[in-house]
Amino acid sequence: MLNPLPHNPSQHALEQARPPGDADIWWRVAVIGCGYVGLTSAVCLAALGHAVIAVDTNTEVITGLRSGLSPIPDEPGLSSLLAVALARGTVDFTTTALPAVEHAAVVLVCVPTPALADGAADLSAVFAVVEQIGPHLAAGAVLVLKSTVPVGTCRAIERRLGRPDVAVVSNPEFLREGYAVNDCMNPSRIVIGAHDAVAAKTLASLFDWSHGPVVHTTPETAELAKLAANAMLAVRLSYVNTLAALGERLGADVPAVLRVLGLDPRIGPDYLRPGPGWGGPCLPKDATALLHQATSAGVDFGVLAATVVANDALPQWICQRVREAAGGSLTGVRVALLGLTFKSGSSDTRCSPALRVAAELVAAGAVVTGYDPTVHPGRGVFLAGVAVCDSVLAAVTGACVVVLTTDWPQCVEPGWAQIAAAMTTRAAVIDTCHVLDPARLAEYGLTVMFDSNHADTEGNSQS
Repeated sequence: MLNPLPHNPSQHALEQARPPGDADIWWRVAVIGCGYVGLTSAVCLAALGHAVIAVDTNTEVITGLRSGLSPIPDEPGLSSLLAVALARGTVDFTTTALPAVEHAAVVLVCVPTPALADGAADLSAVFAVVEQIGPHLAAGAVLVLKSTVPVGTCRAIERRLGRPDVAVVSNPEFLREGYAVNDCMNPSRIVIGAHDAVAAKTLASLFDWSHGPVVHTTPETAELAKLAANAMLAVRLSYVNTLAALGERLGADVPAVLRVLGLDPRIGPDYLRPGPGWGGPCLPKDATALLHQATSAGVDFGVLAATVVANDALPQWICQRVREAAGGSLTGVRVALLGLTFKSGSSDTRCSPALRVAAELVAAGAVVTGYDPTVHPGRGVFLAGVAVCDSVLAAVTGACVVVLTTDWPQCVEPGWAQIAAAMTTRAAVIDTCHVLDPARLAEYGLTVMFDSNHADTEGNSQS
C-alpha cells in the first residue's frame, strides 16, 4: 500500500506542498480530465497542499493552465486558486497520463459521460481511461470515479481492470457551475462508495479539512445517490415550472405561491424559481440515465418519466405564448431572447433551455436575435437562425417580443425605457423567470406575460 508522504519533503518540487502548520500528511494525486469537475478538484486539492498532476488531451488547455490561464475564467475563485497552486508548486498539467498515474496514491477519473441517443450514459471515455492507465497504476493505489455513471460501473471497472491490488471507489461530485470552488471547499456531503476499508480511509483523508458529513457506503449506493440527487432536482424544477404555467393561466401570483411553498420546512425555498426549463450539462443526462437504468431493471419510474416529458414540452409552451403575444403568427416576427446560457453565473450553453426555445421560434418562422453577457457574436456558429448581438439594445431593436430566458442582472435590468423605445409598437415581454414587475414595465408601454410581483424565492442554481 502506498503511504502518505511526510510533511514538507525535499526530493521533488511538487513535494514542497503545505506551509508550516497545515496537515502533517498529504498525497500524490492524479486527476484525469480538466473539465469543471476535474479542474476544480485538481486546483482545490493542490491549493490545500496535495501534490497534484492533472491530465487532459487538449494541448491548448494544458498549455494555458501551465501559464495560469483557466479554461473556465468566469468560475468564481478558480483562477485565483490555480495561481495559488502554481505558485506553491503543488500542481502540474500534462497531456500524458502514464507518468502522472505511476506514482499516484489516488487517481481521480473526471471524464465526460454524455447521454446516448437512448438516454443511457456513454461510458466509452471512462473505460478508455481505465484501459490506458490500468496496467500502470501503483500497487495499493485508489482509483476514484468522480464522473457521474450508472449503478454498477465501479464493479464493471474492477472486472476490466483485473487488479485486485487497486481499489475502485465511487466518490460522486456535487458541484454547481458558478459555485464549484465553494462546493468543493465546503461540501454539503462527501460520499465514499468503497468495499475496501483502507481505500475508503485514504480517500477520506483528502477531505480532513472539511466539516462536511462523510457518508461511507457501497459503490452501488454512491452511484445511485448521485443520479437520485439530480433527478430529484429535475422533478422539483419541472413541478415548479408546470405550477407557474398553471398559476399564470389562472391569474394567481406565482411568486407568492412559491414563497408560501418555500416557507414550509418540509419543502424549503431552494429550486423553487421558475424558468424556461432545466438544462445544463448534468440534470438532463442524469435524469435520462436514471430513467434508462430503471427501465432496464424493469422498474416503472413514472414520476421521472413525466418530469422529462414536462421539461421537453416547456419550450413549445413558451413558443405558443410568444405566438399569442405577436398576434397569432410568428412568420417574419422579430423575437429577442435575453440570456442564452442554461443559468446565470455560467457561460455554459450545453442543453440550455434558452436554445431549445430559440429552436422552436426559428422553426415557427420567427427572426430570432439573442444577447447574453458571456456569449459573444464572434463565438462562431452558435445556433442556426439565431443572430447573437453584443448588447441588449442591439438584440431588441425592432423586436415585437422579448423573452427573458436567463435571469442575468444585465437582462433583468437592461434599462426598460430604452428597450421599449427600440421595440415595435406592439411590444410584449415574456418573463419565463418570473422576476419582472409588470406594473413598472407597463409605464414604458410594455405588456408582461408570465406576470410577477418581484420573485423573492431563493436560489434555483442548477448543477
